[in-house]
Amino acid sequence: MTRDSARPVAVFDLDNTLADTGHRQRFLERRPRDWDAFFAAAPQDPPIPQGVALVRKSAEECEVVYLTGRPERCRADTLDWLARHELPEGRVHMRRDGDRRPARRTKLEILRRLARTRRIRVLVDDDELVCADAEQAGFPVVRARWVTPSAELGTAQEREGRT
Repeated sequence: MTRDSARPVAVFDLDNTLADTGHRQRFLERRPRDWDAFFAAAPQDPPIPQGVALVRKSAEECEVVYLTGRPERCRADTLDWLARHELPEGRVHMRRDGDRRPARRTKLEILRRLARTRRIRVLVDDDELVCADAEQAGFPVVRARWVTPSAELGTAQEREGRT
């Protein structure tokens, strides 16, 4: 067993947990929603100080894992954003391109898979439905309530399976 495999895991969402998506919400208010523009603007997301402080603190005792509903095609931009903001290194789990299941389903599936071999110390996420389902499944949760929730993003996460 390696040093990291003995450590518990702290799982962090990205959008509106570590990255402030407020500047790109306008792309979701259009009909039809402009998903390409929404994701293309992600590299300009400012970091959220509360989330950044928590992920850095968690990295002192835990292996950090990032769990996002962003599609796999956004991986390079996501990894660049994490590095640019000097966030702890960690595996990044993303939604498969074309997967339109609700975020609470895809994230819970990954949490359960991680928990087969590792202890999950905490999930930090802004999505209330993700948090509720994770808690019901027995995972400890911190609700990231440091930005104003977006109704458009909530719909995208739950009904459209986009992020």
